[in-house]
Amino acid sequence: MSRGAVDLDKLRVALRRMSRGNLLMVAERAIEIVPRAKLTALVGDMVRLDELVEGKRGAAPLLDEVRKFHDSSLGGEYYDSFDVNSKNFMDKSEGTEAFIAEFDRLVAKCSRAVEKGPWPPVREAFELLFALLRRIDEDPDSVVFFADEAGSWQVGVDWRAALPAYFRCLADGTPGDDFAREVHRAISDFADHERPRQLTAARRVANAEQKAALRRWPARERRP
Repeated sequence: MSRGAVDLDKLRVALRRMSRGNLLMVAERAIEIVPRAKLTALVGDMVRLDELVEGKRGAAPLLDEVRKFHDSSLGGEYYDSFDVNSKNFMDKSEGTEAFIAEFDRLVAKCSRAVEKGPWPPVREAFELLFALLRRIDEDPDSVVFFADEAGSWQVGVDWRAALPAYFRCLADGTPGDDFAREVHRAISDFADHERPRQLTAARRVANAEQKAALRRWPARERRP
């Protein structure tokens, strides 16, 4: 990425060319970054913010947010199909775009939460999100609708950020063999094309027992 100042006019042009799905992701990220006092300036003329006041309990903890998203996704809340033809087979439905934007928000929130801890609930949150991706690979129509080439790869997760954050949580108190198994499973399922990089990230946060298990694991996988 260039260190020079961003040309805002060029950025506006780039935004106007983005798909609805990508613009949803931009909006989700903006909401996380913009101070609440500035939300009125951002969306106050389009959304009745006075009708969206938080309850007395405030925002839900991260794990509760992820559990709700996980259950809603499996319950079909984001499944939104359309008749596919030669002109729209590359499109995504509004439900699928909403799922991807919310997934992007939550996996990024998990990655940030690793810096503060505690790690066990963040690990559980990561694993619930990963379970949704695995479900999409096994039975995509049980979660979201993809018109063409269904698969978790369509969600577009930044694995260079997400997996190292997950490994840090996973390393906390996990026996060596369990750590190695889950590291290799995550890499195989989501980022096998970057296996050396991801293994380096795992070793960086592992203790001596976990590092030894990581070294042994490939040999174990080759056994009949």
